[in-house]
Amino acid sequence: MSLSTRAVTTAVLAAAVAAGAYAGTLWLTGVVTVLVVLLALGWAPLLRVPAPGGTTFVVAAAGVAAVGVAWATQGEPVLRHLPIVVAMALVLAFFAEMLRRDGRPRLVESVSGTVAGAVLAVAASGWIATGRSTGGAALVVTAALAVAVAAALSALPVAAGWVGALGAVAVAAVAGAAAGAVVPEVEPLTGLVAGLAGGLGVAALRLLFERLRSLSGPRAGLAAAAVPVTLGGILVFAVGRVLLG
Repeated sequence: MSLSTRAVTTAVLAAAVAAGAYAGTLWLTGVVTVLVVLLALGWAPLLRVPAPGGTTFVVAAAGVAAVGVAWATQGEPVLRHLPIVVAMALVLAFFAEMLRRDGRPRLVESVSGTVAGAVLAVAASGWIATGRSTGGAALVVTAALAVAVAAALSALPVAAGWVGALGAVAVAAVAGAAAGAVVPEVEPLTGLVAGLAGGLGVAALRLLFERLRSLSGPRAGLAAAAVPVTLGGILVFAVGRVLLG
């Protein structure tokens, strides 16, 4: 999957999050679950870890558990049980390594890659937690649209290097402010900050993956495309906590 195709896929996934938030919490939960599955299926091929089966299982289990916790927890704070999910993911990552029977080559790389994928999968639950907060659904729509615009800009051939990254951040901030002016319950300043946070995630990962002009297999490409959206969940949740209370 080429760089531009991944950027377009990221934009589509972010737009799906916005549509899910507009449709309701259950739909948003379904979309975020799909994001987690895409990340889990492609994370091991993306990092080329030596034990792909264990990595896929741990990332999927952590992400799905976090989605379930964010959807089922009543009252505030919505993510108060999330540290338990992260702790269990760490335990599972080490347990998966103990089950390996290949001599455990590249052990540190395998553990660190699995844990990183699990944390990214858990971060996606921030979209659900934000959507369940007062006025949060509108913030999810605003931020997800900003991420989609930033990703779409990254697909352009002129958007390369630091110039393209800074341009993506600026466009995301402007798109967030514009959406905040239109979407009820969100102020333009809140939309600008949310767009800035989402744009920073897109830009940072754009620079990280920029040298990977093509990836081996569609699963790795889908995982790379899903990462900015999953990371954006926890970033937008933090913005909502600060600005919306």
